[in-house]
Amino acid sequence: MEFNLENPLTNLHDFNDSLFLVESDHMISENYLKTLKTRDFDFSLRREALSSIFKISCNFDPFLSYLAANYLDRFLSSQEMPQPKPWMLRLLAISCISLAAKMTKTEFNLTDFQGRCDGGLIFDTQTIQRMEYLILGALKWRMRSITPFSFLCFFISLFQLNEPPSIIQALKARATEIIFKAQNDIKLLEFKPSIVCASALLSASHEVFPLQFTNFKNAIFNCTYVNKENMLQCYNVILQQEIVMDIGYDDESEIDTLSSSDTPVNVLDRRFSSSSESDKTNGATITTTDTSTTTTATATATQLSPNPNPPPPPPPPQPERDNKRRKIATGYCNNHRIQLSQTQQQC
Repeated sequence: MEFNLENPLTNLHDFNDSLFLVESDHMISENYLKTLKTRDFDFSLRREALSSIFKISCNFDPFLSYLAANYLDRFLSSQEMPQPKPWMLRLLAISCISLAAKMTKTEFNLTDFQGRCDGGLIFDTQTIQRMEYLILGALKWRMRSITPFSFLCFFISLFQLNEPPSIIQALKARATEIIFKAQNDIKLLEFKPSIVCASALLSASHEVFPLQFTNFKNAIFNCTYVNKENMLQCYNVILQQEIVMDIGYDDESEIDTLSSSDTPVNVLDRRFSSSSESDKTNGATITTTDTSTTTTATATATQLSPNPNPPPPPPPPQPERDNKRRKIATGYCNNHRIQLSQTQQQC
């Protein structure tokens, strides 16, 4: 069955309860998060691997990149890198993308993926499949990841909006942009996917429906699934993130290549032989094409404080957020389209 990030557990009857109960199983470990915060080398490894994922899959649906990055974090959270070398990072990135493409039934070509990698090293199909097997084992075959996107419709339903579908879609699209950027910030990895989703929607609602912001906030805080304290912490981190105009990964900090006799084949042979032989990989059928252009948007929350003793002031400038809200209401999403799963369905 094709995997949809917004509807990952389609076989369960009590959808909402099930999502909130199992979301912790799809989070990174506390030890991994601590390592990212305290060890520059591990932080650089993750940054380099994410950079490879985004570069390789830049011409595909952004949800594919997001899912591949999710697999990457969960893999690195469960075990150390087999070899912390550039070629291993590229192999890991390609394998995560390959698995994400198979899960979403996205048509792709491994040769095209590898053509976008730096370094000129081409991995054969067998090597990539062995790396995929290691990832599957590390993730315990839990490939239908629970992410913030899984909770979008649930939290939007709490708002009880009586707005045109285009306006509700604008809210969803803006929250989606915020969630995409949140994946880059390690400070947000400690929060549950549901908390990240609720915080992103609250931030988006402040732009799209500023007059109803208080009502939306109360609706989320009154939800029995939401920890209010964690929610406030996560929301504050997102606000800080939004102040930064462009959060991303640069390519200036490259990991030094270390001379070694290890090759992709013999390293994976050692790792592969130590893995459990009881699990067998089921080949995924790739049947459909899902291609879109990734777009990014930036926001600022900076407001100037008035002078306590000003001369007669000129007409105040239009605030940044009001400008953004007006753009959203007049077709912002159509001009800056983000490919959404089941975009025509209303929550």
